[in-house]
Amino acid sequence: MERRDVSMFERNVGGLDRIARGVIGACLLAIAVGSFRADRRSTAIVAALGSAGLLFNFATARCGLNKLLSIDTCPRE
Repeated sequence: MERRDVSMFERNVGGLDRIARGVIGACLLAIAVGSFRADRRSTAIVAALGSAGLLFNFATARCGLNKLLSIDTCPRE
């Protein structure tokens, strides 16, 4: 049975691109936590927002900017 993707976006993030987003997102999250603890709130907020975006891309394998630019790094079967 063929599986259809009924979400708003098709998967367009895969391979090394997806792994890089996960690693950089985790690093930004660590920076956000460290900045928050050091009372550097503006740095913490910027790092947390960047981390949230990259980790969302990593978890869902979807990126709105890739969709707009017609970039697809996800391997097809």
